[in-house]
Amino acid sequence: MKHLKYIILFLTLILTFSCSRADEDLDVLSQEDISNIILNVKDDATGITQTYNYTINSVTNPVIKLTDGKSYTVNAIFLNGNEDETESIKAAKDEHFLIFDFQGSQINLTRIDDASSTRTDGNRVGLMTKWNVVKAINSTSPQLVLTVNHDAVSVSEQQNGTAFGTANGGETDAMAIFGISN
Repeated sequence: MKHLKYIILFLTLILTFSCSRADEDLDVLSQEDISNIILNVKDDATGITQTYNYTINSVTNPVIKLTDGKSYTVNAIFLNGNEDETESIKAAKDEHFLIFDFQGSQINLTRIDDASSTRTDGNRVGLMTKWNVVKAINSTSPQLVLTVNHDAVSVSEQQNGTAFGTANGGETDAMAIFGISN
């Protein structure tokens, strides 16, 4: 009888700790986490697409090769490990907005999102864009700073300085830096 009490206590402890999900939750990335931002840049004249993959918090930045006077159609893809989170962004499109800041380049951007990534306020998230390159290298160290904003109070697609798009409030889900060359 004395040993039975210890055996029951031991089994109860094993079941309690083996069924605990607390440790598992630490290993599972939340749906909002973004590990990679991928830009598929298609030259509109040739139809050739180049892929540029930015890994969040990387010490190296991919360099996007652009030619002055050319137009490109750009598709943004967001990954969480191997999971494509782009559809999650579309599903919560009213909570997301992309800001494209072309520093040291003269590039005109137009958002061409379809209904699946157009917010109810009429602003397009920015998953599909058209880039018209006036001058890829307009100063030293040209780069694109791409910011994914979450839960902004209001957004605008309008150009503000070198940035296409602004967001009031909210927080940054992810930010990527791509170099620009020609």
